[in-house]
Amino acid sequence: MAFLAGCALVLAAGSLRAEEDGNFSLRGFGTLGAVRTTTDDVEFVRDLSQARGATDEWTAKTDSVLGLQADWQASPQWLVAVQAISRYSQQRNFQPQLAWAFVKYEPTPNLSLRVGRLGTEFFMLADSRWVGYSFLTVRPPGDYFWYLPFYSIHGGDVALTLPVGEGIVRGKLFYGLSRGSIPLSSEQWDISNSPMAGGYLEYQSGPWQLRGSYANIRFAHDLPLAPVLARKGMVLAAADADFLQAKGTRTHYYSFGVVYDRGPVQAQLMVNHIEQGSRALESSDAAYLLFGYRLGDWTPYLGYSAVRSHRRQLTASAVANYVMADSRSDQDTAFAGVRWDLARNVALKAQWDGVRGSASSLFPYRREDRAKWDGRMNVFSLSLDFVF
Repeated sequence: MAFLAGCALVLAAGSLRAEEDGNFSLRGFGTLGAVRTTTDDVEFVRDLSQARGATDEWTAKTDSVLGLQADWQASPQWLVAVQAISRYSQQRNFQPQLAWAFVKYEPTPNLSLRVGRLGTEFFMLADSRWVGYSFLTVRPPGDYFWYLPFYSIHGGDVALTLPVGEGIVRGKLFYGLSRGSIPLSSEQWDISNSPMAGGYLEYQSGPWQLRGSYANIRFAHDLPLAPVLARKGMVLAAADADFLQAKGTRTHYYSFGVVYDRGPVQAQLMVNHIEQGSRALESSDAAYLLFGYRLGDWTPYLGYSAVRSHRRQLTASAVANYVMADSRSDQDTAFAGVRWDLARNVALKAQWDGVRGSASSLFPYRREDRAKWDGRMNVFSLSLDFVF
């Protein structure tokens, strides 16, 4: 795989540092990952932006990534940033994508404005989901982050930071149009030009960081239900298409997070609620708790996550009921692992995830076999994360 070969060359060259020339800097990050599960009844994905996932054979597609970011500090107030990422995406390849491309203006040290292609910040830590080195775990807990296949918008944001007591308060508001598509069976759900808006309020004091967030998206296009159902021998009637319409509906994302990091102790607690506007998708609640303890270069960790979706009321249409059931999530995941910081800016991780859910929990996965899937599996992961 060309991607893995490129990552290996980066590591072999020992170039894990920023290249700087005056006001220009070039930095990067990457992950060499491998994952397998104990079933081939479903395919395990990192999030809903991936068209295919892992089964009971090892694969490097799910977690591997390579990213580069170039920054040009044109003046003390002006910054131009561009970031490109190569990861396994909805197109089923590692073709590099332009993730960020924005201009940032800071008229004062506590106020910043950005415009261009920006990363999304629906949930706490969501903007760095692919920077594996920044996470204690191999990947962000799926039960909590699966529902965020949105990575960037074309738009702008404004952030304000103020001192309050012994800490600081930071607030941000953003607006823009989404990009790309989301895999749906063998089809793609076009989410481009869907308006997104939101913001967050954060307080940080010493080892504590707390953030409350809200965001919403109004979908500009319908789900491609007719061709997906046709491949299963089902016909989408006009009445069902109208009942399950996604175009023009709005989905709301609410979240709250707490992070504690002092000395050897690292802990995180996150909760969210997603209110789906379309009947084709079930609303959900999710949470996770993570605890790690540093022992020199080693950090063992334990965690637990859960997701529950709200069942839609059944209708007289078997087709509509089938579609609504396809977005159901009902599972708990216990996970444990260890991180070894074996060198400066390089970490090796090993992790086990024990998924225990109902057989009806289908939404987080790909190519599910409804007749065989019982909602239970183990996931084994290895990753080598680095920044340079």
